[in-house]
Amino acid sequence: MAPVPLAEAVPLVEATGVSKRFGSTVALADARLTVLPGESHALVGRNGAGKSTLVNVLTGIFPPDTGEVWFDGEPAPKAGDRDGWRAKVACVYQKSTIIPELTVAENLFINRQPATRGVIGWKRMRREAAELLSTWDVQVDPSVAAGELNVQDRQFVEIARALSFGARFIILDEPTAQLDNAEIERLFTRMRSLQDSGVTFLFISHHLQEVYEVCQTVTVFRDARWIATEPVADLPRGALVEAMTGEAADLGRTTGHREPVTADVRLAVTGLSDGAYEDVSLDVRRGEVVGLAGSSASGKIELAEALVGLRRPGGGTATLDGRPVPFGDVRKAMSAGIGFVPRDRHGQGLVAGLSVGENATMTIADRLGPFGIISPRRLREAARTSIKGLDIKTQGPEQPVNGLSGGNQQKVVMARALAVEPRLLVLINPTAGVDVKSKEALLAVVDEIRQGGTSVIIISDELDDLRPCDRVLVFFHGRITAEHAAGWNDHDLVASIEGVSS
Repeated sequence: MAPVPLAEAVPLVEATGVSKRFGSTVALADARLTVLPGESHALVGRNGAGKSTLVNVLTGIFPPDTGEVWFDGEPAPKAGDRDGWRAKVACVYQKSTIIPELTVAENLFINRQPATRGVIGWKRMRREAAELLSTWDVQVDPSVAAGELNVQDRQFVEIARALSFGARFIILDEPTAQLDNAEIERLFTRMRSLQDSGVTFLFISHHLQEVYEVCQTVTVFRDARWIATEPVADLPRGALVEAMTGEAADLGRTTGHREPVTADVRLAVTGLSDGAYEDVSLDVRRGEVVGLAGSSASGKIELAEALVGLRRPGGGTATLDGRPVPFGDVRKAMSAGIGFVPRDRHGQGLVAGLSVGENATMTIADRLGPFGIISPRRLREAARTSIKGLDIKTQGPEQPVNGLSGGNQQKVVMARALAVEPRLLVLINPTAGVDVKSKEALLAVVDEIRQGGTSVIIISDELDDLRPCDRVLVFFHGRITAEHAAGWNDHDLVASIEGVSS
C-alpha cells in the first residue's frame, strides 16, 4: 500500500481557536497549531509570543478558556487525567525534570516501580530500564546517578521516559540552549532516527538556523496569536524573522572593521593547561572584547570557567592587572574584579526560590548592610538600579525570578555579574534561549561597558554573539589555532572552528 501523503494525513496534534487569559493578561488569543505525524514541526516567536502557554495547554497543565485540542483525530484527555495525557504527549523542558540524586533507572520508573506485594524489584527495574534505553538507543548506564549525566544524555533519558508511556509526540523546549555544536548534531541525528520510528516533534527554538536544519514545517506566533504556518523550505529567513518580529530584518549584516585596541593589557594568560586545553596563552586589553569560539571538546568553556574560579588548571599562570587570578575560588575571583554569566542560567545562574532583587544583588550582599545583615531598603535600591539599567521586565524587585521570561531571567543573571563592577566580564553563551530583542539588549550591554574600560570575554557557539568582539580566538582540540579580527566573515570563522582551511 502506498503511504498516505502528509497533506492528506490526519493531524497527530491539532489545536484550534485556543485562548487563555491570566487576569488581564492575554496569553493566547485564537491560537492554532497543526502537526502532522512523523514530522519535526518548529514553533518560533519572541518571548511573550504565547509559545509556553500553548505548550502548557498541549500537555494538559492549563485547560484552554476557549478552543479545542485533538490528538490523532480524538479529543484530548480530560483535565486531571494524568495517565491519559502522558500517553499522548510529553515535553522535554530547557530546565531538566530529571532528579539528579536518583539513578537513571529510578528516574525512568519513578512512581511506577515494578513491585511485588509492595516491595520494589530493584533488579527487575534496572533490567527493564536497560531494555527501554536499548530500544531507543540511549547509551547510558541505568545504574548511574542521573546527576552525573551531561545535559544531552539527561535529555535523551527524558525522551525515553516519555516514549515508555506510549507518547509519540514529543515537545522539545529550547533543547540546544546548553549544547555545543557536536552535541547539537548528535541531537538532530537522534531526532531523525526517532522520526523514522514514528515519533513526531514540536521543536521550540530561538535559533533559526536549527529550524532550517532539522524541521519540515514552522509555525510562527507573535503577540499571543498565530501568524503563519509554512513549509520550512518555502520560507526565506528574512520572511521568517519578519513574521516573528513584525519588522523587516537584515540577516546579511556583518561586523565592520575596527581599529585594534591598544590599551594596556588587563588579562594575561600564559601556558595555561588542563585536561581540556593545553598551553593556552592570550591577552585581553582594557576595554577590549575578545571572543572564544570552538567546537565540541575544544576547551573554550573549561578555560573560561578556570578564569572565573570554577576550575583549577593544572599548570600555567593568569594575571588580572598584574595580580594572580585566584583559580578555584569563585568568591575570590569576584573580589579580584571578575564577573561571570554562566553557561546554565537555571543550574548556575539563578536561585529559583528567591526574588528578582535577591538574585540580582547576590554577588554584593556584603555591601547591603553592616555586619553581614542585609538592609531590605539597600537591596531594593540596588535591585531597582539593575532593573532600570538592563530594562528587566518585572513587577518589581520582590517578584519571584522564576516568574520571568527566559530573556528577562538572563538579564537578571547579567545584572548579578555587573553588580560587582567587574574589570573583566566573562560571558558563556550569554543569549542562549532568549528571543531576538533580548539578545540585542544583552549584547548592547557589552558595547556599553567596554566604553567604560571593562574587558569582556564572550564564549559562544552563536556567531551573532561574537559580532561585537574586537577579536575572535578559535579553539581546536584544546589549543588556540586561529585569530580573526573584527570584520571576519562567517565562512572563514566556521572553517577555523571545524579545523579546515578556508
